[in-house]
Amino acid sequence: MNILIVGCGKVGSTLASVLGGMGHDVSIIDRDEKKFELLDPSFTGYTLSGVPIDQDVLRRAGIEGCDAVIAVTENDNVNIMVCELAREVFHVNTVLARIYDSRRRDIFAHFSLETVCPTNLTVDAVCAALDGAALAKHVVFGNTTFSFRLSPVGRAWVGRLPRQIKTEDGSMVFGVLHPDGQAELAHTCETLLTSSDKLLLARSAD
Repeated sequence: MNILIVGCGKVGSTLASVLGGMGHDVSIIDRDEKKFELLDPSFTGYTLSGVPIDQDVLRRAGIEGCDAVIAVTENDNVNIMVCELAREVFHVNTVLARIYDSRRRDIFAHFSLETVCPTNLTVDAVCAALDGAALAKHVVFGNTTFSFRLSPVGRAWVGRLPRQIKTEDGSMVFGVLHPDGQAELAHTCETLLTSSDKLLLARSAD
């Protein structure tokens, strides 16, 4: 794939190095040319310093031939503008933006942009760890990130059906993992929960 990354901070530089190592053709833009020093010495992609919302800069970076654009600057506004330009002006099919301010999720949803919010992912992982649950796994569907995690069966839930469980944080009981390794979907499970079972919980992380 031809991939354009906008923002060469810690995330952008790591992405560029990893994606380049996977065989993708990667270009990366940043306002500050010194940021390119963060790239792995083995990176062989194209680097360009300039204003990332300047259409001429985007063209010089090869956006017109890109399969995907990933905006990971430290500015949410820049990320959304880059993604809008990529999709509406240059007709790139796959665009992804990082946002820091979780309260602005509705803005990105309005533009139907796929987003990743490190703030929410961090909070979700910490809460999962404090609950004694396994580390959460995240999956992106459209512009929403869902968190899946395993949780012990609480004492009050023993002897109940999975679909009868209501969690305090609003998570949905997606499935049940039994001690023998067998798994069942919650909505079809007719087996009463035991203290040895684990629940697979799902919730929006955005």
